[in-house]
This record gives sequence, structure tokens and C-alpha cells, in this order.
Amino acid sequence: MKLEDRMNRSIKQRTSVVILRSDFAHMASDSQIGRVLARFVAEGKLIRVSKGAFAKTRINKFTGKPTPAGTLETIAAELFRKLNISVKPSYLVVEYNSGKSTQIPMATTVNTGRRRISRKVTVGNSTLTYEKNSRRA
Repeated sequence: MKLEDRMNRSIKQRTSVVILRSDFAHMASDSQIGRVLARFVAEGKLIRVSKGAFAKTRINKFTGKPTPAGTLETIAAELFRKLNISVKPSYLVVEYNSGKSTQIPMATTVNTGRRRISRKVTVGNSTLTYEKNSRRA
């Protein structure tokens, strides 16, 4: 069985939306995995959301083109869970959920605590932003 077929079957069997490049490390060399993942992105089976991280796609019923199988919030939450990075809701989301504010947060922001994260996570035109604990004092 070809590497592409094995990787395709592995992706389809996963219930998660986020696929990491390291998930396929046991199958082949880095360059072979990179070529197959690039082919999947070109075909529209996957979309690249961050370095070494991809998301499954589904066909949009209105446009007929592949779109991510989740929102930026769900994809980012799953990505950080897979990378063992703990993040919390942003200060504005906490205020909105507790009823202290009626302003609906528009930007997708997560609180990283004291940790500094520079990973760029992008889904479509939306990019995840980070905030530190400075406002929670």
C-alpha cells in the first residue's frame, strides 16, 4: 500500500479535526510526509492552519469548495490540547460570560497565562491572537 493511501486512511479514521505532522512520523521520512501533506493541501483534503498542523476540510454546500471542518476557536482549542499547551479564555470573554460586560468579543483571543507563545494559527482570513495575564491582576 502506498504511503499516500495509508495517510489518507489514517486521516479519515480520526475523529479529531486537527492533524499534526508528527502523527505520521512512524510511517515514513519527513520529506516523504511533507510531500504527501502538500499534495493533500493542493487537492483540498486538508488545510494548513499552523506550522506542522493541518485541519480536515469539508465541501461547502453553497460554493462547492473545501472549507475547514471547524471554526478557528474549535481548531485552536484542539491544536493546543494536542500540543499540551494550556490556554484559557481571554479577559473579554470571561467578562462577557460572567455578565460583567455586554460587549461581544469579536477577535479570537486566548489567554496564555505566563507562557509566551509565538505560534501563528490561521483559519481562512482569521488569525488567533494571544494575551498574557497582565490584565487579570
